[in-house]
Amino acid sequence: MTKVAGVRFKPAGKIYDFNSGAFVLKVGDSVIVETEQGLGIGVVTVPPEPYDDPENKRNLKQIFRIATAEDFSKRDANRILEQEAHNFCLECIKNLDLKMNLFSVESTFDATKLTFFYTADGRVDFRELVKLLVKEFRIRIEMRQVGIRNQSKQCGGIGRCGREICCSLFLNNFDPVSIKMAKEQGLSLNPTKISGLCGRLMCCLTFENDTYITLKSELPKPGKVIETPKGYGKVIRQNVLYGTVTVALDDSTEVEVDINPCRCKKR
Repeated sequence: MTKVAGVRFKPAGKIYDFNSGAFVLKVGDSVIVETEQGLGIGVVTVPPEPYDDPENKRNLKQIFRIATAEDFSKRDANRILEQEAHNFCLECIKNLDLKMNLFSVESTFDATKLTFFYTADGRVDFRELVKLLVKEFRIRIEMRQVGIRNQSKQCGGIGRCGREICCSLFLNNFDPVSIKMAKEQGLSLNPTKISGLCGRLMCCLTFENDTYITLKSELPKPGKVIETPKGYGKVIRQNVLYGTVTVALDDSTEVEVDINPCRCKKR
């Protein structure tokens, strides 16, 4: 029976399944695996578990071996190469006056290919840039344009909450975020207050959205006339977290009442 382990190549990257074979692995072990780009080094995130796949439909790649000290040294050498390539590419971009923002360079484990990640407002003619990079490093070069959220995920940073941004800490995928979520949670619609480092709406707006929708559905909607212990009044505000509503009474006074003793009854 096949045993499958989950391996992650980046701290908050996607988890990929690999055939662990006869290796005895635990979470945190560094392993060398077969990838489409050749051999790669990753960290076991999900321990090996039996998986019954008699027809081998998934065609899983193999875990090649457990990483050795030599592999770690090679990874460190690759990081030096990546930094050198990053600095050289920045200089070339400046000399060629290209409208692009280079933010990361990644090398394959065997150092036969360099991938340059950048953001740009539109398409960029980087043919001359690639020629200079190939001439300098004598290996395969790939230029990959990504979105601004991916840049924040790879570069990391501190959010307005004072913690490391979610996308670089634990988020594997970017869920859709809309301004409606901020409205549901009663947040200020000031873009500077609900936007993350990437300039897009903060991913954390999705975390509690379903809870807010459920709680709000249990409260009378603003504008509805209800009967309270102090008489009839119109709901003007909801306090979802406290489970209360603010009601404007007929005598123009406002009271905040717990929704439990209220009877949502139209006059």
